[in-house]
Amino acid sequence: MKTIKILPVVLLAALLFSCATNSKTEHRNPHNLPLVNSVGEYKTQVAGNPEMELIDLETAIENVVLDIRYATSDNFTKEVIYRSPKAYARKPVADALKLVQDSLESLNMGLKVYDAYRPYAATLKFYEVYPDPDFVASPKTGSRHNRGCAVDVSLVNLNTKQELEMPTSFDDFSEKAHSDYMNLPDAAIQNRSILIGVMSHFGFSVISSEWWHFDYNGWQDFPLMDLSFEELTN
Repeated sequence: MKTIKILPVVLLAALLFSCATNSKTEHRNPHNLPLVNSVGEYKTQVAGNPEMELIDLETAIENVVLDIRYATSDNFTKEVIYRSPKAYARKPVADALKLVQDSLESLNMGLKVYDAYRPYAATLKFYEVYPDPDFVASPKTGSRHNRGCAVDVSLVNLNTKQELEMPTSFDDFSEKAHSDYMNLPDAAIQNRSILIGVMSHFGFSVISSEWWHFDYNGWQDFPLMDLSFEELTN
């Protein structure tokens, strides 16, 4: 009888341990990069330097439009990569984006955000699907998205929230996506110029192969991270 009473307790403990283990995010690091993949380590860094905090852009920037494609299957991987449609960026990046949004409002324009902070796990997945470093960051070095210092953005009409005419759709890997490609409709060139000009004014640099991708100046000062959105909010 004692064995019968003890056995369910042992099984229950094992089951609870298994569930707790499986609920944790798996953090792969095949290239042994200096990744922040512990919530405790992240909180310690924020306590030592408040600029390390990852800010929720949806709540921080008034009238910003989110179109987080990697939280859907409507992206180049054709898979859902994020469990939540969230956009985070380091505090100085978020502050700069607020200034961009304020400046665009005078033109009846606003920002649409496709992606911002990206966990390193997503970078691994992207490179498995499309191993071209001209368009997808190599997991050997990590992405500036992994540092919370890169954003993928476009422009919308502030009243309708509809995207303005741009050179290509998001994550187009053709030559037309290059930030200096000119064989385009005048409206697309003009809107791209406005976006690049305003973003540059507030501390961002566009990359040559993607008109929508902007790195924040000083990204080198922030570490690579591999924390999921859910880990950041818990």
